[in-house]
Amino acid sequence: MPRTRKGAARNKARKRILREARGYYGTKSRHKQQAKNALTRAGVFARRDRRARKRDFRRLWITRLSAACRMRGLRYSQFINGAQLAGILLNRKMLSQIAIEDPKAFDQISELAKASSTATVAIA
Repeated sequence: MPRTRKGAARNKARKRILREARGYYGTKSRHKQQAKNALTRAGVFARRDRRARKRDFRRLWITRLSAACRMRGLRYSQFINGAQLAGILLNRKMLSQIAIEDPKAFDQISELAKASSTATVAIA
């Protein structure tokens, strides 16, 4: 039986790797091994940063809410606790959007939260 070689499959794999690495700088887009390493690293960073993006947005919403609460004489933790006690089911993203786009509605929400948190303190 004749010896088989991997010519077509190897060329196809090389083409695929170099096609995926198009746009990379220097050797990373021209040599198979360097391109393979660059693609692996890129995939690792992409996966890590997809998860980090969720954390970053949550931090942004909390910062916005904190600033909006401070303007109304309330701490962020008091606001969130009061909102939960008042039964406000909006998440931080929606609350921060309301604080930016409709300050009057956010005033009402913060008054509800303030009333609920002070009522709990008075009972305890």
